Parts: sequence; C-alpha cells; structure tokens
Amino acid sequence: MGLDPKIPYGDVTYDIIGAAMRVHSRLGPGLKEIHYQRALAAEVRTGGRTADEEHFIELWDGDVWLGRLYLDALVSSVVDAECKSHPHMLTDEEVAQVICYLAATGLKVGLLLNFGRKRLEYRRVLAPRILEGWQTKVVRFLWRPDHAGPVPEIVSPANIRVVKPDKPSAPDTASPSVKPTASLS
Repeated sequence: MGLDPKIPYGDVTYDIIGAAMRVHSRLGPGLKEIHYQRALAAEVRTGGRTADEEHFIELWDGDVWLGRLYLDALVSSVVDAECKSHPHMLTDEEVAQVICYLAATGLKVGLLLNFGRKRLEYRRVLAPRILEGWQTKVVRFLWRPDHAGPVPEIVSPANIRVVKPDKPSAPDTASPSVKPTASLS
C-alpha cells in the first residue's frame, strides 16, 4: 500500500510516525513530554531528516508583542510534530493547538503524537482550507515570560503579524528578539 498522494509531505509524516513508534517502543509511557520530544528529534535525525526542536515564531499586533508559539519539532522545515504525554486520549483541544500552529506558520501538515498511553496515539492534522479567526484562537497557546504580564488584548486580528526570528534569543528576555516585518493572514 502506497502513501496517499493527497496528504502533503506524506513521506515525511510517515518517517516521523515510524520514528515515534520506535521511541515509544524503546521508552514506553510515563515520562515527561520533553523526554519524548528530545528522543523523537534524535530518532528523526538518525533517519536522515532535520528536526529543529523548540522552533519558535513571534506574534505581534502592530507594534505590540503578543508572545511566542513554540513548535515541539519542525521536521524537514515542512511538518510540525507536537509531542504529548497524556494518559488520556488526544482531545479536540490538542488538535486545535496544531491547527493554530499550522495557521500561524503556513505549514500544510502537522502530527500530534501522544506517548503517554500504552500504545502510541497519533493524528495527522491538515491545515484547514479556511483559516478565519485563528488570530484570536491562538492566544491561549502563546508563551510569554511571567514578568511580561498577560497577553494584551488583540485590537485588530487582521493586523496580527507572524515573525520568524533570524536567530533565537534567550526565551526569558523581557523584550522580543525582533521587530515585526512579515504579515500572515
């Protein structure tokens, strides 16, 4: 049975799922998410693909920094692989997180991997055709340092800008590393 040609980057997602199965078989359930995330990235790299761990983008509303979205692993620069370690089955909230990440990054496909159960649970998530309203829904997934306070109210969702920093800065800095230059709608 071949890969479904309608699935974007099916070969990449196939390789990631295989790597996740090997990691789960080796480590089993019960560890923290970060351990699976690191093991998955290492396993993906062993298979010859790139894996950028904790890849982040910054969101701005005009000149106001809203926060960062952290992708657990950006594989081959085309697939977001989100690792979970939940004893429960994956929920719509976790799927919503991946959809928001796809909308913000412009990626076409993401994988949601739950290592916390007896058997690896995974879902391939495709970017929806209509992405209206993601700018207000993404707020719950943004990261900000404690001293930065809560996420400011979004004044104009249409003005949300996504910035991919040239070089990462320390995640606990008070001010973001870059100024907004790109817009994604």
